Amino acid sequence: MNGRSKRLQNEWQMLEHGLDGRKDIRCRVLTTNEEGVPNSYAIDYYIHSICGVTNIEQLGNFGIKNEPLFANHFTMHLKLPTNYPQVDGAPILTFLTHDEQGKELPHPWHPNIRYFGAFAGRVCINMADTYASLLWAVQRIGAYLRYEIYHATMEPPYPEDLQVAAWVRNQGEPNGWLRIEN
Repeated sequence: MNGRSKRLQNEWQMLEHGLDGRKDIRCRVLTTNEEGVPNSYAIDYYIHSICGVTNIEQLGNFGIKNEPLFANHFTMHLKLPTNYPQVDGAPILTFLTHDEQGKELPHPWHPNIRYFGAFAGRVCINMADTYASLLWAVQRIGAYLRYEIYHATMEPPYPEDLQVAAWVRNQGEPNGWLRIEN
């Protein structure tokens, strides 16, 4: 087994061991490389979290209240590029926004996860210099969904979704909507 496959095997074992017995985060292997080692996963988050807001068509308009909407299940694809784990080969983390038939799925409403546009579902870890493992990334994203961690200010590292970040600053925080009961 080559060095990269050994690393992927180790990451897989850490994921399985680290998530074993958890009911809030589960991992499924989607594809494997030529040596039978996983190189993409589906991560299911069973976490009560924000999946949008009311009056979204009027988001940002003065005086319009955009209360949070919630979902209890989100699925993220975690794909390892061929140059992973090199610095320029970071894992690709993307929440599903549509099913196979094109039907819209609830996806996270979080300033560090793209909600709008062609890149909807893309996750920004915001801490590349501290990245340690796939398990670390999966657990960190669970903390995102619980709103334990978020970056919504307009300074480095910048939020992934500026519209969601503005909502967090202008409505979510002032109204206490980010204190989510799980």
